[in-house]
Amino acid sequence: MSDASLWAALADPHRRAIVALLLERPRAVGELVEACGLSQPSTSKHLRVLRDAGLVRVRQDAQRRVYALDPAPIAALDAWLAPYRALWNESLDTLGRRLDEAPLSDTSPSTPPGAPADPAPPGDATPPTGTPPTGTPHEPTPPPAPSPKD
Repeated sequence: MSDASLWAALADPHRRAIVALLLERPRAVGELVEACGLSQPSTSKHLRVLRDAGLVRVRQDAQRRVYALDPAPIAALDAWLAPYRALWNESLDTLGRRLDEAPLSDTSPSTPPGAPADPAPPGDATPPTGTPPTGTPHEPTPPPAPSPKD
């Protein structure tokens, strides 16, 4: 099991999906086939790559093969990623400090360039300035007639 085989095994999105499913709990091949939407032979090929990379273990349960994650290679990947995680954390901490020090600006939505400064609300029939009105003017609806009382 080399780092290259671990990365190669995890490079495929189907294999990452299988690893994610196995993170929840061990699963039989048939369950993985159904969950991944792949054929049984295709799922078995992906499981073989994961097994050869040392990422999964298999055990026989009567007629079924049940796969489970092997945490050791994942721990090795985590150890390899640790310095990079520290670098990102340091960068994010620096960004957070700079944002905390920055003066607060107006948080109201800004008007995009070229947009009218104060657009008309939806449903407003007032044409933009300089544009002649079109159509017939809207007449107000008269109030309802009083109903006869008995």
